[in-house]
Amino acid sequence: MVSITLAYKFLTDQRLLKSLKDELKGFQEEIKQNKDKPEKVVEVQKKAMEKNLKLMTHSLKPTLYTFIPVILIFTWLRDTYVDKGAIFLSLNWIWTYVIFSIIFSFMLRKILKVH
Repeated sequence: MVSITLAYKFLTDQRLLKSLKDELKGFQEEIKQNKDKPEKVVEVQKKAMEKNLKLMTHSLKPTLYTFIPVILIFTWLRDTYVDKGAIFLSLNWIWTYVIFSIIFSFMLRKILKVH
């Protein structure tokens, strides 16, 4: 949904998320370089898990704000379109929604540079 993408953009610190993702990429490279040193790999994996937990915590905030509205919207969509049958390319409402949601969310994420 477009609103979820917008919520994610404006309710998260995009610079922090980008830096955390960059650090995680660095940890992955460090793990690849030290694959013959198990103790070093374990140490790097521990650091990566801490950063990943921080990333997930920050990413969860928009989900908490959008969960109830999304449930209400899906309930309304189901009640409104359940009897309509095929809507787009002989797909019912949920598959039509999924297809368009993926397309528009992807485009909006690229336009807004959401990380």
